[in-house]
Amino acid sequence: VKGQVDDLIGEIKDRVERDERVLVTTLTKKMAEDLTDYLFEQGIKVRYLHSDIGTLERIDILRELRMGTIDVVVGINLLREGLDLPEVSLVAILDADKEGFLRNFRSLIQTIGRAARNVSGQVIMYADRTTDSMKLAIDETNRRRERQVAYNTEHGIEPQTIRKAIADIVQYISEGEEVSSAAEAARELGKLPKPEALRLLTSMEDEMTAAAESLDFEQAARLRDQVVKLRAEIEGTEAGDVLDRLKAGARKGSAYGRKKRR
Repeated sequence: VKGQVDDLIGEIKDRVERDERVLVTTLTKKMAEDLTDYLFEQGIKVRYLHSDIGTLERIDILRELRMGTIDVVVGINLLREGLDLPEVSLVAILDADKEGFLRNFRSLIQTIGRAARNVSGQVIMYADRTTDSMKLAIDETNRRRERQVAYNTEHGIEPQTIRKAIADIVQYISEGEEVSSAAEAARELGKLPKPEALRLLTSMEDEMTAAAESLDFEQAARLRDQVVKLRAEIEGTEAGDVLDRLKAGARKGSAYGRKKRR
């Protein structure tokens, strides 16, 4: 779609001025990486997110987005159900008229929904033509909006952006019942033969990876924190050392996914 990237840059800059965030979805990993490179060259704080990025780093990237360390995340299928990022006010869908799994009605609806957490939320679908999937998604979105507006009017509700602590995505278990539970769980694991205890921890790590790969990053973060606490308790090591080992064992992304902080 001619001119879609230039227009996107203008839209991104508008959001940055308002201290808001942007999600951009492309069709391929290479497109995500190339677009990230180009946006970075234009002075935009951006990173990409796809399956080549390690589990723990995915969580960190989303935390950086929410905190404002970066303003834009570019991905492929990262905008589906499971992401709750209220700071995002723009979801941009590039090549929206390229029919397929990532641009069918269901995928478009789920992607559009990522902008619903912000009262200023907007979705831009870049396309040369309006496909049946696009039309259905637009019609369904309008129908839902009309119902929500009617409900809000009837009950005197004024829409507001969802307020959600950044710590909900990544925060170590550090206080109250959660610490007690972690310590108790560690003691219970300590009663088991060491190979069995480690097997259970490995199973939790597998669940953490599966949660991240299914884009349930909050669950992945919770599992990560539990694994760190439990391993530290059982091994008698520092939590930071355990976390470093987990990160070292995660799959590595490319330079832009792994090293560059935009």
